[in-house]
Amino acid sequence: MTTESPASTATTSPVEAPPAAPTGNPALLGLPAFLVGGIGLTLYLFGYLPAAAVGTLVPMTLVVSGLGLLVAGWWAIRIGQGAVGAIFTVFATFWLSYAYLVLSLVNDWLKIPADDTATAQATFLIGWLAVFAVLTLATLRLPLAFTTLFTLVTITVALVLVATLTGSTGLLTIAGIGAALFCLVAIYIFVDGMTQELGGPARSMGNPLVH
Repeated sequence: MTTESPASTATTSPVEAPPAAPTGNPALLGLPAFLVGGIGLTLYLFGYLPAAAVGTLVPMTLVVSGLGLLVAGWWAIRIGQGAVGAIFTVFATFWLSYAYLVLSLVNDWLKIPADDTATAQATFLIGWLAVFAVLTLATLRLPLAFTTLFTLVTITVALVLVATLTGSTGLLTIAGIGAALFCLVAIYIFVDGMTQELGGPARSMGNPLVH
């Protein structure tokens, strides 16, 4: 009489391969979303968009820049790019809060007295100036193009802050130049990313300031 071992009668089930990790380049979404708000802000600072029509910036900054950067930030975190995800999410919250500030001032939601409007705007700008300055310092290990982008954003916010406190339209124009420059840098980084995604050569991003 013979017996069969359990090992000989057991059926071997195939081992399922783990699902493929998500991939891609979140900057291909994040940078264009950032640019829509940046270009709108540039036109406002230059005076092309009059103060009476500042509400035009709300759909640009809320729907496009804010939500677009949130999606890009989530995408980056999903593929393990924590630093990129944090950067995109920080900028998303900036644009979302900026859109809310504009809506609040236009519709008087926060009931801020007219004499205190400049102080309220300055408080908003001071908070974000600190964040952008820290972000710039914290990312000095990135290629120079990114440091340049963050530096220009920080300078632009600083100029808008001083212009808000002093009422200087000339400083707003200079801030508009800063905004135009950081938009150009963002365009350069986006074109590089898209070119590489389509099989082209990488453009120079510059060496990091800190190794």
